[in-house]
Amino acid sequence: MNRQKRIQGQRKRRQMRVRKRVRGDGERPRLAVFRSHRHIYAQIIDDEQGKTLCASSSRKVCGTYGGTVEHAKQVGSDLAAKATALEIQAVRFDRGPYRYHGRVRALADAMREKGLKF
Repeated sequence: MNRQKRIQGQRKRRQMRVRKRVRGDGERPRLAVFRSHRHIYAQIIDDEQGKTLCASSSRKVCGTYGGTVEHAKQVGSDLAAKATALEIQAVRFDRGPYRYHGRVRALADAMREKGLKF
C-alpha cells in the first residue's frame, strides 16, 4: 500500500508541475488529457469560466476497449472536429502527469492533422 501512495503522490506532483504553467482562457483554452489503462479521455476547458467546452473519450468513440494508439488517434480527430465546430483554432496542451509519447502523442498528432494549433 505504501508503494501505491508514493506513486500517487509522484503523479500528483508531476501533474501540478505541468498545470502551474498551463492555463486556459477564452482565446486559447486548455486541452487536458487523462489516460487510464483501458481508455483515454480528452477535454477542452476554459479555466477563466471554469467550463468544459467539449470532450471526447475512447469509451464513446471506440466502444468497449480503447487503450491503443489507434483509438487515441480516433479520439483526437473526434475532439478536433468538435473544437472546429465551436470555432476553436488554438489550444494549450496539458498532458498532465503523462509523458509525451504513445497514446498521448498520437492524440496530439491527430488533433494537429485536423488543424488545431498548439
